[in-house]
Amino acid sequence: MPNIIVLSAFYAIGIGILLLFGEINYRRLKVKGEITRKFAHFSSTLAVVPFPYLFASHWYVLILALLFFMVLFFSRRGKQLKSIHDIERKSVGSYLLPLSIYITFLISFLLENKFVYILPMLILAICDPMAAILGINFTNGKSKIKILGHKLNKTWLGSGGFLVTSFIISIIALYFYREVVDLKSFWLALVVASVSTLAELISWRGSDNLTIPLSVVLILVLFL
Repeated sequence: MPNIIVLSAFYAIGIGILLLFGEINYRRLKVKGEITRKFAHFSSTLAVVPFPYLFASHWYVLILALLFFMVLFFSRRGKQLKSIHDIERKSVGSYLLPLSIYITFLISFLLENKFVYILPMLILAICDPMAAILGINFTNGKSKIKILGHKLNKTWLGSGGFLVTSFIISIIALYFYREVVDLKSFWLALVVASVSTLAELISWRGSDNLTIPLSVVLILVLFL
């Protein structure tokens, strides 16, 4: 028990340092809020990938998730952590991230399958920021995706980057999980990549922080 409490405190402090690092870059180096926000998303989500190997109970993850939800909520109200909150678009993504981590962990815990947590978190940590950065920095308004004449706030390059990286991550992760690369690994990775890309595409105001991992969980539960 004492070791788990120390580990939880270590994670809380570590993620706090990551947020502080992003805040320093935002205030001192004038890095754009979108970039510091995505760095925080990438680093903090990647940091929680080992959770199934560290915490034997979902209650510790719930406490950590609640802690950082409150930090994000009250910092927004107090106009702190501008490296996270200073974006032009409206988004609830920062609030949904702790919830997403906990729900995915809880499902994995109940199913007694660590992989159901690890792969969704890897895709959320890596593919989502990559898609956003590609979409923001290397495209223009003409490259926005249109569906039935409606222009989405997504780009072909961003969604394409998400699809490719999600497929690569899924293939590699499935190899370590199943210890073989066969036809099932290939089509399962393709389905995971396609569904998670669709979830990212149709989500709005940051809800992809929740829909991406849950869509991957759904596919793994159905087909793994």
